[in-house]
Amino acid sequence: MPLKGKTIIITGASSGIGEACAFSFAKEGANIVLAARNLAKLELITASLNAYSNSVLAVQCDVRKEQDCKNLIEQSIQKFGRMDVLINNAGISMRAMFNDMDLVVMEELMNTNFWGAVYCTKYALPYLLKSKGSVIAVNSWAGFTGLPARTGYTSSKFALLGFMESLRVENLKTGLHVGSIFPGYTASNIRNSALNAKGQQQQDSPLDEKNLMQPEEVANYVVKMVKQRRKYHVITLTGKLMYWINKLFPTYIDKQVYKVISREKDSPFK
Repeated sequence: MPLKGKTIIITGASSGIGEACAFSFAKEGANIVLAARNLAKLELITASLNAYSNSVLAVQCDVRKEQDCKNLIEQSIQKFGRMDVLINNAGISMRAMFNDMDLVVMEELMNTNFWGAVYCTKYALPYLLKSKGSVIAVNSWAGFTGLPARTGYTSSKFALLGFMESLRVENLKTGLHVGSIFPGYTASNIRNSALNAKGQQQQDSPLDEKNLMQPEEVANYVVKMVKQRRKYHVITLTGKLMYWINKLFPTYIDKQVYKVISREKDSPFK
């Protein structure tokens, strides 16, 4: 699928994987729509993207709000007249034991990671069906393996995968491409902004960010996924092993995941 002249909407585009996707798709000659809550950051990214494409639109959008998502789609169509790819990337994380966690944290994770994708997809779908385009969800290993101290995050990613799976089967004969991509730990702001048990940002990463996968690498996989119209892509050998071991030896993977996360800096459990 050639991307030159196609219109790509990317949520969560103010940093990390979303920002990297914007540059990767712009280099392919696509029209780019950037969506996030931080409009000032989006405008800075837009200025940088002009080196690759003059067809960039920044839209302030809180994906937790249905009306914001509807407005995002309407502004995109008004600007470019078509829609070809929706990248549901916006997301937040959390880190706390469920027993200690306020339920508002679970609601926040579901509203952002799950409902944000549902709202955007709902309003984009008529245009994507018309163009026989793509809707992509940036998921996580947490979408197929339960992570301790990440109940809200894992729940939202499992729900997101179920939504995408159903949408894919519904559209087997419409020409719509539905894909889910599963990066491993990626260097980004998501851990610094992860919510603690009280719903406050923890403002510190338990991981060494320098040793993690870079957002640009993930973005390149997203572009390839759209071009090749792939249904799934689990990035990294570790991710692939986790996926299959979880299916074949679930008790073993539970113990290994518990062991790894218990060794994190300031882990909520030991």
